[in-house]
Amino acid sequence: MLKLERKYYTKDITAIVGVDEAGRGPLAGPVYAAAVVFPKGYKNKEINDSKKLSAKKREELFEVIKQHALGYGIASVSADEIDRLNIYEATKVCMKAAIAQISCPYQLIITDAMPLSGLKTPVVPIIKGDAQCLNVAAASILAKVSRDRYMVELEKQYPHFKFSVHKGYGTALHLQELTEFGPIPHVHRKTFGPVAAYYDQQIKLF
Repeated sequence: MLKLERKYYTKDITAIVGVDEAGRGPLAGPVYAAAVVFPKGYKNKEINDSKKLSAKKREELFEVIKQHALGYGIASVSADEIDRLNIYEATKVCMKAAIAQISCPYQLIITDAMPLSGLKTPVVPIIKGDAQCLNVAAASILAKVSRDRYMVELEKQYPHFKFSVHKGYGTALHLQELTEFGPIPHVHRKTFGPVAAYYDQQIKLF
């Protein structure tokens, strides 16, 4: 059971927000972040780092988390904004937007290794927080499921890209699609590896 955040509870800290992201690495689509605050004594042995769970289990837990959380928030930042800000800064913006959606009182924020400044509440970044803290793991699930759902819907607009399969990551299939069809404006991240190389090549051609 994930319980690292228990050591942070005190008589003054009775509610902790866990924050995590999904989609920092893909070549396409937005980055998502989620924030979750459970009641202090809440326990759930099934909640874990989203990467360690099947897609089916994540979907099941998505609803459980929303039902049992005192508060939660889910936010996204577009590919265009990622290109403008860079993925690191865009992730910070996304996390802060998710936190801003939580209306219940809380006294501490724990993130999955991401430092956040400019917030009124203290922030503790914990490396591999999604594998150690219940609230952060729950946030990782909300972010992952939300992003995956978005990518599945995106494929309906661009069926020549199998976003439901690779979710925008740089798999062999996705790279093949990029070679054949080229990047989709406002969907692919122009500053990311193979996509940037494609645009550089096009510039050199003219």
